[in-house]
This record gives sequence, structure tokens and C-alpha cells, in this order.
Amino acid sequence: MARGEGGEQSSNASLLHKSPSDEVKSVAKRERSGRLSICSKLCYAIGGAPYQITGCAIGFFLQIYLLDVAQVDPFYASIILFVGRAWDAITDPTVGFLVSRSPWTRFGKMMPWIALSTPLAVVCYFLIWYVPSIDQGKIIWYLVFYCLFQSLQTCFHVPYSALTMFISSEQKERDSATAYRMTVEVLGTVIGTGIQGQIVGLASAPCIPVGDDLNATSQDYGPEVNISQPHISVEHTKQAYMIASGVICAIYVLCAIVLFFGVKERKDTSRVRTEPMSFFQGIRMVMGHGPYAKLVMGFLFTSLAFMLLEGNFALFCCYTLGFRDDFQNILLVIMLSASLTIPFWQWFLTRFGKKTAVYVGTTSVIPFLITVVLVKSNLIVTYIISFAAGVSIAAAFLLPWSMLPDVVDDFKVQNPESQGHEAIFYSFYVFFTKFASGVSLGISTLSLDFAGYITRGCTQPENVNITLKVLVSAAPVFLIIIGLIIFITYPIDEEKRQGNRKLLNEQRENESLDSEADSTETDGSVV
Repeated sequence: MARGEGGEQSSNASLLHKSPSDEVKSVAKRERSGRLSICSKLCYAIGGAPYQITGCAIGFFLQIYLLDVAQVDPFYASIILFVGRAWDAITDPTVGFLVSRSPWTRFGKMMPWIALSTPLAVVCYFLIWYVPSIDQGKIIWYLVFYCLFQSLQTCFHVPYSALTMFISSEQKERDSATAYRMTVEVLGTVIGTGIQGQIVGLASAPCIPVGDDLNATSQDYGPEVNISQPHISVEHTKQAYMIASGVICAIYVLCAIVLFFGVKERKDTSRVRTEPMSFFQGIRMVMGHGPYAKLVMGFLFTSLAFMLLEGNFALFCCYTLGFRDDFQNILLVIMLSASLTIPFWQWFLTRFGKKTAVYVGTTSVIPFLITVVLVKSNLIVTYIISFAAGVSIAAAFLLPWSMLPDVVDDFKVQNPESQGHEAIFYSFYVFFTKFASGVSLGISTLSLDFAGYITRGCTQPENVNITLKVLVSAAPVFLIIIGLIIFITYPIDEEKRQGNRKLLNEQRENESLDSEADSTETDGSVV
């Protein structure tokens, strides 16, 4: 026993009197262990593509699909879109809570959720874009499969989002991996827009001449024929949507496989030292952390602005601007521009700080939102405005996911004895963004119904055009301004972020010393 005590005293003395060079070596060793290879970052980034590909396809095309292809009444379409997103929003914190309580397996803590949800999610996604032959049960069909898909995708995306905190303990590596992820996710939006838009664009939904169009259009065409392309029927359009969904499903599965086999979770970066908490305790915990609440509320309003734009821009291009045969190309230009400028915004936030990037990136879209409704319809001008708007959308993609780890780190600094809650923080952010999406889609579709939207009409009443202008311009500008006002109170600037990083490194160093001391004590006792 005396020998064991002597060994403990000797080890503690050596730990307490480490030379500066030993401390530098220890820090360097820890940083090396937290580094990620380019291959790991790419595999991690590819895992974010399914969420953006499917989300972009649904965001841009589901509304116009339900109205003009499935021929769902606008009122019921608004119910489907709102209830589906509201249900999805509810499942996010629930899944986050369950993920946080999940045990570690040989594949990690997050990967089993991703692997098991993928096959069921792609089946439900495919059935969303199938038009059933039963008219009476059509509403239930879309509502059920839309809700199921959103729930299953939550089981994929919430663990994937929280995975940021599990792939490395180094803030710099996490920021770099996030930049890779955002680049691939924006490319995912390009892929989603390109596949859905180009395939469907080859068989665009037929329209019915109304009002003055009846005098300018031949009456030889039946109600099921596209008057701009008479050889295309509504059945061709339905098949085009199914083909596009099948291609997207295949990409979804491929990306999940790359993520599963290409990324390794690091258990030592997510060590849980507290007892599992209840669901409502988790809610109080995350919303009680001031910086997190302010970040989420700020991005709630800016996300709602961009989702209003996303959900209504296809209809705006088709009817208000009159570019029915070009809207899919305009959407593709927006997403392509966003993907090309992600590296710029990553450099900008590194050079000038994340909070500055929020203000510059988000406000840059406002002039273009105003211009697109004031300038007379012109295809070339619309392409230019769309490219410029994509630059701001890139910032909207990158910044939330780059700033969330900073808030989680701040919580860890203030609550060093409460760890392992990353999934809860991420799930509530996803909850608010999806809630914003549901509100935007529900309100916009209902507004179009009140304005007198004509299903499959070649043109729309003036009230519909005014409503679309409000939904893609005035409302988003107003919401962006509110979000930026909230960001004024966001307390984590670059100085605070670097200070948190230093404190966390010191915490990990102390944990490492304690672990070494415990190990030495155990060895001494055995001797």
C-alpha cells in the first residue's frame, strides 16, 4: 500500500511540474489528434447533400406540383404543406432528445440513426411525387407520406447535424468541415434544382387558357394539353416528376453510404458526464442559454424570409414575370451562384468575423428583392438578379451552421459539468427552421387561395400577381430586417469566440491530466 501511495505522489508531482515544452507538446498532440483529413471532410460533407437535394426539390416544386399536377385545391394544399412541416418541426426536438440518450455502438452514436432511416425515407419521398388514382383519398395520401418522409429525414438530419461536434475536438477543424459541408449542400441544391427542374421542364405542367387567353388561344386543345407544347399531356408531367424523384432517391442512398463508411465518430470528444435529462429539461436548458436563443430567433426570421422566396419563386417566375418555360433555369442559376460563392463567404467570415458576415451577407439580397418586382419583366435582367441573389443565399446557408458550434462551445464553458447535449441544441435549431418553412408554405398557399389562384391557369388574376410580389419581395425584406435587429444583441463576437476556445482547450488539458493521474494511481495500486 505504501508503494502505491508513493507512486501516486510521484505521478502527481510530475504532472504538477510539467515543463512548458511538455505542455506545448501535449497541446500539439491534441491538435494533431483532432485534425481531419480532406477525405474525411469530403465524406462528411457529402452526407449533407440528401437533405438539401430533397429539401430544394420540395421547397421549389411541391407547391406548384400539388396545385397544377396533382390538382389539389389550394386550401387543402396549404393544409398539406403546413401540417407536414409542423409535424416535421415537432419531431425534431423529439429525435434530438432520443439521439442524446442513445448508447454508443460499434458504429458510433449517430451513424445507426442515419443508416436505419435512409431506406424508409427514400420510399416515402418517391411516393410523395406519385399521383394516386383515387380522388377522395388524395389529400390523405400526400399528408401521410409527406409527414412520414419528414419524420424519417429528421432521423437522418438531426444526428448528421450533431455529428459536427463528434468528428473533431478542434474548433478550426469543425469550421473547415462545416465549410466543406456547406459547399456540398449548396451543390446539393443545384443538383436538386437541376434534376427536378430540367426533367420536369421537359414536360411542364399543362395550363388552361382563362380570361383573355381564350381569345388569343386556339380552342382545338383539350383541357389536358399544354397549349405551349401541344404534344405534352398531364400524364407526361406526372411521369416526369416520378422519374426525377427516382433519380434523387438513388443519390440519397449513395450519399448515405459514403457518409456511413467515410466518417468516424470520435467518442472522446463527446464524453457524457451527466445523468440523462428529461425532454422538458432539455427544452429549458437550450432555450435558457441566452446566446443560443438569440441566434435561433435571429435565424428564424431570416430563414422564414428565404423560405418564402424559395416556396413562391417558381410561381412568381411562371405567372408574374411570364417565364413559364424558363423558371427552372432561373432557379438553377440562383443555386449555382450560391454554390460558387460559398468559399468566398468562408474566407469572409474568417477574415472579418461571423457576426459581420451575417450583416453583409443577409442585407446584400435586399436590393435585388426590391428590383425584381419593380423592373419590367425582362429575362436577361431576371437572370442577372437571380445570380446576385444567389450570393446572399450562400451566406444564409453557411452562417447558421458555422455559428451553432460556437454557441455549443459557449454553453460548455459556462456549464462544464453538463456535457453531451449537442444533439438537443442542433435539433431545436432544425425545429425552428422547419417551423418557419411550414409557416411560409402554409401562409403563402392560403394567401394565393384567397387571392383567387386558378389551378393550371395559363395566367392568373391581378390579385394573385400582387400577392406573389409581396411573398417574394416585401415580406422577405421585412423579416430580414427583424432578424438583423435581433442579431445586434447576439453576444458571441470574435474575441468571445477565441476566449471560449482557449478555455475549452484548458478544460481538455485538465481532463487529460486527470486521466493520466487516475491511470497512474491505478497502476500504483496494482503494484
